[in-house]
Parts: sequence; structure tokens; C-alpha cells
Amino acid sequence: MHPSSTGERWDPRLWGALAVLCGVIFLDALDVSMVGVALPSIQADLGMSTSSLQWVVSGYVLGYGGLLLLGGRTADLLGRRRVFLVALAVFAVASLLGGIVDDGALLIVARFVKGISAAFTAPAALSIITTTFHEGPARNRALSIFTACGASGFSLGLVLSGLLTELGWRWTFLMPVPVAIIALIAGLKLLPRHSGEERATGGYDLLGAGLISISMLLLVFGVVEAPEVGWAAPRTIATLGAAVLLLAAFVLVERRIKHPLVRLGILRSAPLVRANLGLVILFGSYVGFQFVAMQYFQNLLHWSALETALAFLPAGLIVAVTSTKMGDLADRFGTQRLIAIGAVALAGGYAIFLGVDASPSLGGMILPGMTLLGIAFGLSFPSLNIQATNGVVDDEQGLASGLLNTSGQVGGAIVLAVVTAVMTSSGTGVSIPGIRAAIVVSAVLAVVGLLIAVTGLRSRRPAVVSEEEGDAKVLETV
Repeated sequence: MHPSSTGERWDPRLWGALAVLCGVIFLDALDVSMVGVALPSIQADLGMSTSSLQWVVSGYVLGYGGLLLLGGRTADLLGRRRVFLVALAVFAVASLLGGIVDDGALLIVARFVKGISAAFTAPAALSIITTTFHEGPARNRALSIFTACGASGFSLGLVLSGLLTELGWRWTFLMPVPVAIIALIAGLKLLPRHSGEERATGGYDLLGAGLISISMLLLVFGVVEAPEVGWAAPRTIATLGAAVLLLAAFVLVERRIKHPLVRLGILRSAPLVRANLGLVILFGSYVGFQFVAMQYFQNLLHWSALETALAFLPAGLIVAVTSTKMGDLADRFGTQRLIAIGAVALAGGYAIFLGVDASPSLGGMILPGMTLLGIAFGLSFPSLNIQATNGVVDDEQGLASGLLNTSGQVGGAIVLAVVTAVMTSSGTGVSIPGIRAAIVVSAVLAVVGLLIAVTGLRSRRPAVVSEEEGDAKVLETV
């Protein structure tokens, strides 16, 4: 722990380290959403087909979601600071290549590499915070700032993309490069070595790492391809079946190996499991909704990229303003209450957008709907991160962070595939009924999330997080 990380006053160096970590998670989140508005321009400029164009988005998700667990555990084993800085350097190079290539296939490769780098920077950054700041108000405050930057990056990425696309789609790839370089230089000077280099004990579970990484890659690949080739197609069934078999093999290996990649006992923590399920629903439903809203605004209403981006501005501003206060709110009310309120706002926002038509009302649908979605993200996203990492021992913080981020990315890939299939099921292209049916999927998921949050409000039993060498780490339900 940093000497000043347990008190109310943090020294400038500690603030600087937090700023570096927040800047990088902002870039990671920005990259998830920023490319969306630029896709039509990319397609026209590079002559890409619709099926290959989706991989500009899916390639990033494939690398990110497929390797997050490996990234989190690698940070624990090799040193969080080292893994964070190396992955950040790779991110900067891949961003530069993505902005200068003239071939669609090379662009997809660059996006895949960026996703891989984010799979290592995101859990490493989160675990640096959770091992630098003492559990309680100090950590909650740091995590609320950190997750505010992540949520703001995701929400404001669409707005920034709209502005940059007006200049040229390549700027959406080139803009992160100087920011990543500055963060890398600052990180070399500011990130604490003592917390970043404390490594988990134990050996290297190479077999487990290979099994879970290939399983997640196949799972994400299968669900992303399914809407295009068909859910019942032999290729889809074979891919998803192989993912399930490899996942089962991974579980068997982890139960028997002395030093597992994922200690399965960590899943005994009910708050951690609820946080992972909550992020699957929050991120998955919103990614699906975002894709549907893009189709609605641009293809049906024929809005420009900037107009589309401005429609998401209320949600982004609310997230940016409110998320930084979440540490104090979590201390006062507990994360589970905030998650439950966020789930109500999420369901309400989707319910308002079920009234989509050819002439949407700014004051009756778009503004109130986006406001509720912004409140949902602002309340839930930081609370889920705090809940997932509280009570976890230091040498498993990367694992807990990797689990949480994997849940969000894989959830986003699966829900996006389902939403795409529902929206286009009529075979008539994008239509109002298809848009409405797709939003129903997000709304139903939000209701499920609310039910899960309510079970957390009722639970009062402690959850065992770590039991190693007779030292039990018990987490009271947050």
C-alpha cells in the first residue's frame, strides 16, 4: 500500500498515478464505442463489405474478451506495473497502424491487437488501484474516479467519434496515440513499483491459460458470426460446442492443479458473482441498445454522424458528472442499493425507447430515455467494480478484475449477436418493428438485472473469498 493511500489526503504522486490509470481506462473504453459512428465512412473509403465491416468492431471485442482472464492473472504473476506499461506501448503502436492502413484486413488485425492490449491494461490498472489503496473509503474513492473515467470514455466515445468523423475516420484511430504515449511516459515515472511488482506466489498454469483463452476466443467468435451464418449452422454449433468443451476441460484442470490460473473458490463470493452477472447485463444490454440506436438514428432517420453522437450526449454527461461521487455514496448506502436503483433506471430508459417511431420526440423519448440510461451507468458501473474487488486478497485482485471485465466483454458480444439477429429476423432490413423488438431484448435483461440486485438486498450472509493455508478471508455482503 502507498503510505498516503489510507488517509483522506493523497499526495501529488498518488494523484498522478491515479490519473495515468484513469487516462488509460478512458482510452480502452473510448476504443470500444468510438469506432461505431465512423463505420459508414470506413466502409466507403476502404471498400469493405458489410460482413467484413462488423469485424472492425468484433475484432477488438474478440481480442479483449477472449484474453481478459489471462491478462488479469498475468498481471498478478509477472507484475502489474510491468504488464500495464508493456500493453500500453502495444496499444499505442496498434492505434497508429489502424490510422494509416489502407486495407480492411489490416485494419481488422490492428483492432484485434488493440483488443489484446486492452485485455492486459484494463485488469492490470484495476488491480494496481486495489492493491495501492486500502480497502474502504480510500479505495472506494479511487475506484469511483477510475470507473467514472471508464464509463465516461464509453459514453462520450460516440460523441467524440461524431466530431472526429466529420474531419475523417482516421482521426478516431490516431487521436489515442499521443494520449497513450504521454500516459506511458508518465506511468514510467509515477506508477508505484512496490504495489505493481508484488507478485502472486505459485507456478504458471500454462495449460489452464491456453484452455480458457481459446475457449473465450471461440465463444466470442461463435456468437459474433452467428447472425451472419445462422445460429443453427454447423460452423456455429461446432464453434460454440468446442468452446463449451474447452471450458469444461478448463474447470477440470483448475480443480486439480496445484497453482490454478483461476482459483475456483473465488466464485464462492456471492457479491463477486452478483457483480459479474450485473456487468454482463449492464454492459451487454447497453452495447446491444447502442448498436440498435445507431441503426435507428442513421439508417431510418438519416441523421448525420454528429447528430447521432449528440443524441447520446446527455447519458455521457450524467455519467461523467455523477460517477466521481460514487465512492462517497457507496460508503454511505452500500453498493447493492446503488446497483438496484441503477437497474430500475436502466429498465426505465429502455422502456421509454420502446416507443420508437418515424418521428421521435426529443423531449418525450430521447432526452428522458438517455437521462435514465446515464443515471443507470453512473450508479451501477462504479458500484459493480467496487463490489467485485472488495474483500479479495491482493494476489488475486488481477484475477477478480479479469473476471469482471471478461463478464462485461463476453456479455456485450453475446447480447449484441442476439440483438442483431432479432432486429434483422424479418428479412426486410432495418425497420421500426425490428428496432422495437431488439430494444425489448435489452429491456428484459434490465429486468433480470433488477431481480438479481434485489436478491443482493435481501442477502446478509458473509461470502468466503479466500481460504489458503488456513487464512480465511471473509467478506461481509456489501
